[in-house]
Amino acid sequence: MIRYFRFLSIIVTLLIVVSCGTSKKSVNESQIRSPKYEFRGAWIQTVFQSRYQQMNSAAMKHYLTEMVAKLDAAGINAVIFQIRPEADAFYKSNLEPWSRYMTGQQGLAPDDDSFDPLSHIIEECHKRGMELHAWLNPYRAKASAASQLSPDHIYWKHPERFVQYGNQLYFDPGLPENRGFICDVVHDIVSRYDVDAIHMDDYFYPYPIAGEPFPDDNSFNRYATAQGFDYNQRNDWRRNNVNMLIQELKYTIASVKPWVRFGISPFGIYRNKRNHPEGSDTNGLQNYDDLFADVKLWVQKGWIDYNMPQIYWENGHASADYTTLLHWWHDNNFKQPLYIGQDIKRSTDKNELEVKIMQSRQLPYVHGNSYWYGYQILENAENSANILKSDIHRNKALIPAYKHMHNGRPTKVKNLNQVFTEDMHFLTWDKPKQSENPESAQMYVIYRFRKGENVNINRAENILAVTNDNFYVLPYEGGNNRYTYVVTALDAFKNESKITKVKVKI
Repeated sequence: MIRYFRFLSIIVTLLIVVSCGTSKKSVNESQIRSPKYEFRGAWIQTVFQSRYQQMNSAAMKHYLTEMVAKLDAAGINAVIFQIRPEADAFYKSNLEPWSRYMTGQQGLAPDDDSFDPLSHIIEECHKRGMELHAWLNPYRAKASAASQLSPDHIYWKHPERFVQYGNQLYFDPGLPENRGFICDVVHDIVSRYDVDAIHMDDYFYPYPIAGEPFPDDNSFNRYATAQGFDYNQRNDWRRNNVNMLIQELKYTIASVKPWVRFGISPFGIYRNKRNHPEGSDTNGLQNYDDLFADVKLWVQKGWIDYNMPQIYWENGHASADYTTLLHWWHDNNFKQPLYIGQDIKRSTDKNELEVKIMQSRQLPYVHGNSYWYGYQILENAENSANILKSDIHRNKALIPAYKHMHNGRPTKVKNLNQVFTEDMHFLTWDKPKQSENPESAQMYVIYRFRKGENVNINRAENILAVTNDNFYVLPYEGGNNRYTYVVTALDAFKNESKITKVKVKI
């Protein structure tokens, strides 16, 4: 049966490629095989990772550099790096202690006081034209009851603000002071670091444990009535708690740096049709009913800037078919930025990773994919890195512009010139003086066209590099080949400028 569904999904995808399916815009095969605009993310989790604990600062700095380089080589253009796995930090913070997953002991600083992993990985991403999305878990304070909290962890100051559920410790989502603290953490990160986005995944209220109710009686009894909820509306009250957090986080980010995105990667099922007629034709855990995460509302209200549902199941799955969920999210995301979370192992085991990506590219309101988990790309597990390099990501792609945040374009590149030295030939151009202005150039895209070739920047095949530098080193090909090089600017919202071009001989 599985083979049948795999074969059927491949046939369906091929038919869609030929006919463009029910797409509301014309998509040619070249755009499907190699789109110019596509979000390509990779999750790099730090929770439950021991690798970092075995590294000193110098080794970790080298490892992070190599990590970003390998992801870049595989066509990834956004690294989603977990910097707050359990109310701790993979960065310098005065609010929360260093993570035990980084140094082996919560609160223990790196051996080099000058080393800041978040600053370093941001720098490595930006020099390659990649984004860094800072991934936080909002409520989890202990991933294991056996772990030891640092003496300066907020739990020791306010133990009454936490609850234990199963084997983990959580901020009580019903307390306004906890929402305030989480917003303070995000404010601190966004104000001090050049992150491109704040990212949260599917962990809001914890996954339910059979027979064990979540212990929020105290906060419910204290706040529910005053907030307009009666005794029978605890689930509605819980959803409202998460809604308030999401809204307040969006306002916090926008008040500091309005160009920084806020993204969520929810569990792959919003609601099942048997629970609500507008749900998907699936049977499984639900965001709305079980995790109290009303993701559709967040998109509709503009409280998040991208939605990245984790559709990890295979085509033909009895309870959660990939194609069913892909189309459901496409039809229920209000035409806002939508990326699909892909499970590398499950997809490669079924030989359908490429099929899934091709399916996502058929739909006009799906704008990219993200891969769980990124370490498998680094290890080339199941040949995944090679598949991405040679086929799925055969050319570079630009992250689609966030036009709902700013619909414009930066000033085009000025003073594009060739420079010759005794051992180098390169291009240079001016950087804007107002580099802090998010509507001005933040990155640059370099294209190349052969002599006589039409200058068409809509083809991804012509993209050579994306960089935050204002120079580009040219190769030497014997001195007889003629090309036209084009440089464009990207603002902080990923809007692209008009072209500036120069003819060169290399």
